[in-house]
Amino acid sequence: MIGCISLGLGIISVILPILPTVPFVLLAAFCFAKSSKRLDGWFKNTKLYEENNIKSGMTKRAKLRIMCSVTLLMSIGFIMMGLKGIVVGNIVLLIV
Repeated sequence: MIGCISLGLGIISVILPILPTVPFVLLAAFCFAKSSKRLDGWFKNTKLYEENNIKSGMTKRAKLRIMCSVTLLMSIGFIMMGLKGIVVGNIVLLIV
């Protein structure tokens, strides 16, 4: 029940910028993983989990793929805010 409520709040927080999205989605994932051994076993046998297993760490290829996609998305935001003249947003993204 807590997982469903948390997932619902996470979905709502995508629309409402007042609520944080990530904590709600992480709580939902945690609750769903602890609620069903079958679901937990299925997730641990997926390719996503095997590639990014916590025990062995992330591969350099996975890290590079994530860094490239994050940099690309942040660059788009940086350019769009620059075109609109939002200086504070550009400074924040530049620091990040």
